[in-house]
Amino acid sequence: MSGVALFVAVFLACAVEAVEAATIVLAAGTARDWRSAAMGLVTALAALVAIVAALGPALSVAPLGGLRLVVGGLLLVFGLQWLRKAILRAGGHRASRDEDEVYRREVAAASAATSRRLGSVPDWYGFTLSFKGVLLEGLEVAFIALTFGTNANNVPLAGVAAGCAVVVVGVAGAAVRGPLARVPENAMKLVVGIMLTAFGTFWGAEGAGAHWPGDDAALPGILALLALTSLAAVRVLRRQRVAAGMAPA
Repeated sequence: MSGVALFVAVFLACAVEAVEAATIVLAAGTARDWRSAAMGLVTALAALVAIVAALGPALSVAPLGGLRLVVGGLLLVFGLQWLRKAILRAGGHRASRDEDEVYRREVAAASAATSRRLGSVPDWYGFTLSFKGVLLEGLEVAFIALTFGTNANNVPLAGVAAGCAVVVVGVAGAAVRGPLARVPENAMKLVVGIMLTAFGTFWGAEGAGAHWPGDDAALPGILALLALTSLAAVRVLRRQRVAAGMAPA
């Protein structure tokens, strides 16, 4: 797996998760209290660092064959879920994710909650909302970076890609102080779904003892096949809606 492919795959996947986390943090800060939201963000990042520090060495000593089988299966689960949703959205059978709408919904829920101070945290609701959002999305970022990096024998590069994605999204969110609605998240999810499914298929088969023709050279072929199949599925779904005279979801 080339360094460029590894960097792009990890960066895009982590950027999608970072956009969703940023939306939650912005909602917590806007509707509740920026100090509490920032404290939740920092606490979640500290927890993620501890989790990565504990899991990183464990993954590095695991048998590569068994690791690829397990990781390949997990990537297939994530990838196929993302790919299915992205195809349905692109085909008009499922509403696209709207960060503006998500942001408004989170702000409304946060505004309706009661305020409570706990220790040095001015607003406990804003703290927990930010903490949970960053921790849950951050766990997916850590999983993607660690598994991709371990399987490609280049954890540092995967870590740099994940860090770059988080920094880029974080700086953009801080600059606009609002949801990153202009980020083509649904298109990114289609691309990431294809990539995760391809890597999951490739590594899972290798972990089960299969040998791909051309070894790593088979991966671009798997990516191309999945991309063509996904685009064909989108086209079929769109034609079905047109033929039925239905408006997009």
